[in-house]
Amino acid sequence: MAHNPHAPQPGPEGTPDPAGSTQMFRAFVDEGEPQRHAQPAATSSGPRVGVIAAVVAVVVVLGAVAWLALS
Repeated sequence: MAHNPHAPQPGPEGTPDPAGSTQMFRAFVDEGEPQRHAQPAATSSGPRVGVIAAVVAVVVVLGAVAWLALS
């Protein structure tokens, strides 16, 4: 079995280091920052723009079909 340098290594007294996994966990977690609730509100306008564009496209297509049918 190969030696894994990232695995928790036994300490000087032969027990695994209890802080080894905690340090890896804290590398990916921000403890002090508040959660950002404003960011999802800013992205919610994206789908609304798509719906408006789709409605405008449908109206244009229906208008073109009606114009071709009546002329």
